[in-house]
Order: sequence, then structure tokens, then C-alpha cells
Amino acid sequence: MTLIIKIGKVFLSVIYGVLKCFPVKQNQALFLSRQADVLSLDFSMLKDRLTEKMPEIRIVSICNRLDDSKSGIIGFGIDTLRSMYYLATSRVCVLDAYWPAVSILRHKKSLTVIQMWHALGKIKKSGYQTLDKESGRSGKTARLLNMHENYDYIIAGGSAWNPYYCASFHTTEDKLVNIGLPRIDYLLETADVNREKVLTAYPEMAGKQVILYAPTFRRGIDLKWEPLLDVIDFDRFILVIKGHPNQKIICEHKGVLLCPEFQSVELLSVCDYLITDYSAIAIEAAILNKKTYYYLYDYKEYTEKNGINVNPFDSMPGCAFSDAVPLMEQLMSGAYNEKALADYRKKYLPKELGTSTEKLAQLVVDQLQ
Repeated sequence: MTLIIKIGKVFLSVIYGVLKCFPVKQNQALFLSRQADVLSLDFSMLKDRLTEKMPEIRIVSICNRLDDSKSGIIGFGIDTLRSMYYLATSRVCVLDAYWPAVSILRHKKSLTVIQMWHALGKIKKSGYQTLDKESGRSGKTARLLNMHENYDYIIAGGSAWNPYYCASFHTTEDKLVNIGLPRIDYLLETADVNREKVLTAYPEMAGKQVILYAPTFRRGIDLKWEPLLDVIDFDRFILVIKGHPNQKIICEHKGVLLCPEFQSVELLSVCDYLITDYSAIAIEAAILNKKTYYYLYDYKEYTEKNGINVNPFDSMPGCAFSDAVPLMEQLMSGAYNEKALADYRKKYLPKELGTSTEKLAQLVVDQLQ
């Protein structure tokens, strides 16, 4: 494998050397995503704002949610070659995950790379923090692939997360820009509209309290969330489950809704309570002041195999549980720790909410001028 990677890097470098002979297009920005096959909410909002601020801008988007199938690998290989041409001819590249061609290749000095990571914080360990762990990547392979190198800026959430961004990306704090993601603006601006849309589609939610369960992705760890079904009073509550895109949940319980047509950022508008674990959706919920509980049934296993940066037992006292029974007893009692949520918001959210899209767009425009 090591030899194959080294040969591949040389091959790509030779091709890229030729592509760099093409002239740079001054108003061109490249968007790269491995999170989905279409532009994410954050990218779409950034694109719209950039077009408003700079009508002459040319935005090229390449989105490829790589899967392990043969066709998926071939397709990603083609998109990698496409991305190399646009990396050679663009002034700015914005990406939301690791993209091999960005980190492996040596770029023109005129190119600015902005890593717009796809989460608002670093609750769980990731990147360099998890190398050679059971739920992480091979350290040898990651270093051969120059993981997370060549970034000029990294978009981050509140400054309390900075040490973990630095550790995850193996970078320095001067590259971090603590402005948050466009989805913050979306959550604040569309809460009422989204609530109306969801209730129109699922009118049964209007008569009950809604619990949204949204667990994080577990690599090599089984989901064991089902005990929640035994302790929820479905006469009082509706449970909406939103599994991670990489680890979807199937449930046919009559009191459970999956709402496949809605994203989690839309469903947050209608929930009365969020139950999660190590997922950054907790930060999104904090933006809307949603009462959040943490169901950490695999705390010991998860911390050993993956690791966490912020322990919910400490960051949200009275809201984190390893067992479903006391969790639901506390939820149904109505005695929520409002102070813990207020302290969490103050510590972990960006200082200024509602301006993330504008600030990110201005950062891109500044690199184009």
C-alpha cells in the first residue's frame, strides 16, 4: 500500500505540474466536498452571498460522497483529476473535509485554501487526534497522504474549541477564524418557517412534545440506542430519529418518526428536547436554546476507541446519562439545568451570532481582490 500511495503521489504531481501551466482565472473560486453529492447548506449559503457581493465571481463546485464501491472509487478518481485543473486555475478553494489533491500537491502561491469543516465544534476527537486508534485512521497512511496540510485558513466555532481544532488538524491557532458556519444564520433565520413546514408534514407532532434523537457516527462501534424505546411515554411524546448519514437508523416503532425529507437543522426547530451523544448537533441545538440531553450508553467504549475533547458529564452537568431510565426520568420531571445550557452557549458558541455567512464570504472576496 505504501508503494502504491507513493507512486500515486508522483503521478498526480507530474500531471499537476502540467496543469499549473494554465493561467489563473482571477475571479474563480473552487468548492470541494466529500460530505454529499450536492452542495451542502453551508456551501449553498456561501455561494448565494458571494454572488450577491461579487456578481462577477465564477464558482466551480465538485461534490463527491466517496463510497467503497468500484464505481465510487473510479468516480472519485475522475473528480480528483477535475479538481486538480481547477486548483491550478483558481484563486480560492473552499472545502469541508479532507480532499487528497488539496493536501498532497504543491500549489501556486496565488491559491488560498479555506477549510470550512462540516461541524461547529470538536466535541469528539477527529483527524490527527484519532490516528492509530480503533475508530481512527492509520497514522502511517494519513501522513503519507499529507492529511489536512496546505490550509491557509480553518473556519472554527467558539474560541474554546481552538486547542482541539489545532490538535485535530495538526495546525497552529493563527490559521483559525472563529466565525462559525453559515448554518448558524440559517438556524436563527428560518426556525419559524421550518417549524411550520415540519408540522404541516407531520401534524401529529402538534399535540405532543417532540424528542429528537440524533446520535453521532460510530466507526467500528455498534449502535445500541433501543433502550430509549422502552422508557419513552409515547402517549406524551413523539420520538423523531435522525441517524448520521454514514450510519442510518431503521425503526418501525409506531411512536417513532424518521422524517427522511427533513434535515436535522430543520427538525431542531420543532423539537422540545434533543437527545444526542458526542455529536456537534448539540452545538446547533444550543444556538436555538434547545434543551439537550446526552445518552452516553457506550461512554467507556467510545472514549477508548475514539476519544472526546469535551465531556458532557462535565460540560452539561445534570444532562448527561449512561442509562436511558434516569435520563427519561429527569426529562419528564421538567427540572432542566438551564444554567448549564446558558454556560455552554457562552463558552462554546462564536461571540457574534448571525453573521457567519457574511464574514466567510468577505474572507473569500478578500482573497480574490
